[in-house]
Amino acid sequence: MKLGAFSISLNVKDLAVSKAFYAKLGFEPFGGEEDQGWLILRNGETVIGLFGGFLPGNTMTFNPGWDQNVNELDDFDDVRDIQKQLKADGIELLSEADETTTGPASFMITDPDGNHILVDQHR
Repeated sequence: MKLGAFSISLNVKDLAVSKAFYAKLGFEPFGGEEDQGWLILRNGETVIGLFGGFLPGNTMTFNPGWDQNVNELDDFDDVRDIQKQLKADGIELLSEADETTTGPASFMITDPDGNHILVDQHR
């Protein structure tokens, strides 16, 4: 199963405060829309997303179709195929991708300890 790029998506109370904090750890913005309440930060290969309240909690995020530098991959597993496999394996989904569509889609699951996992395909 090819899950693509990995990042941690943090549910933050104050985007500006969090941005300033992570800047002190060497993270620099490379994506997102601050005026919409979200930023993507990078420090080397490590990626953190800051989201001002639109996630249910801190979330592990995988992006099928992208590498760690947000380059499009030719060979990747579509989010709907990943979802079908997890459902076949008995994994309960919190949200589902519409399996009748193509292109961008996402689904969310939780691990046995309640940690959220978002599989979010952008292409």
